[in-house]
Amino acid sequence: MNRPNVLFAARPDRWDETRGPLEAALAEAGVAADLATDHAPDTVDYIVYAPNGPLQDFSPFTRCKAVLNLWAGVEDVVDNPTLTMPLARMVDPGLTEGMVEYVTAHVLRHHLNIDADITRKPGDWTPVTPPLARDRKVTVLGLGALGSACARALAGLNFDVAGWSRSPKDLPGITCFHGDEGLADALARSHICVALLPLTPATEDLLDADRLARLPEGAVVINPGRGALVVEDALLAALDEGRVSHATMDVFRTEPLSKEHPFWHHPRVTVTPHIASVSRPESCAKVIAENIRRGEAGEPFLHLVDRQAGY
Repeated sequence: MNRPNVLFAARPDRWDETRGPLEAALAEAGVAADLATDHAPDTVDYIVYAPNGPLQDFSPFTRCKAVLNLWAGVEDVVDNPTLTMPLARMVDPGLTEGMVEYVTAHVLRHHLNIDADITRKPGDWTPVTPPLARDRKVTVLGLGALGSACARALAGLNFDVAGWSRSPKDLPGITCFHGDEGLADALARSHICVALLPLTPATEDLLDADRLARLPEGAVVINPGRGALVVEDALLAALDEGRVSHATMDVFRTEPLSKEHPFWHHPRVTVTPHIASVSRPESCAKVIAENIRRGEAGEPFLHLVDRQAGY
């Protein structure tokens, strides 16, 4: 087996924390590779990539077999006309576990109205009994790897869970909707709506004023998916009118979120700084290493992006 050259082309500040885990994962996979940040382009066999890194022109990488994305999202690179080699997105157990923990925590927070107890004043002994999970309808928009895992976890807590996807899906214990008509039905039954769709031309601005108006009065929106899934002005208007009671937002159209942005200052918006599902070097390195092993063995790559679908 040849010794492939692997170029690390994410942000330079990620190199030190990623290098050790990636070298260890490659060794565990039985791949002897030269991992560096400065390989000459025409000698590179694989590119370990993040869209916020310095590399934008892939045309000099004439022998590159695959670009291996460190992120689950590929919307910032999938339409790059110079990227003609296979592109793999990150599907990693660590990403999935992180997302499940985030979504479960915030669904439970809103389900139990924990904020009211955190801000309770001394002497305020006004018990409010929440419904049981089986009486709380949660809808997950997006039933890919992350959305399906979150839907199953919430169903395991006995929530009444539905999911929506563009194409038909079948998940045991989950009421599945699809297509435009299915989206209207899914939103109409959502006491808590979790947005976990990839960002594509078909999903951008999905939660606009009309669709937000389909949610039940007082619904909660949780968006750990992609910032551009939600029309921000429409969400703020729905919050001001009380149609949406709270929005927990982890992703935004522009990041970091400007300190002047209305989300920071709205009393019914929680901002978290894109922490729901983060590529952790120890777990994502194993996915990268396995794809390099596959490429060297002539086996199909995992998690290849469908350029037409956009993810």
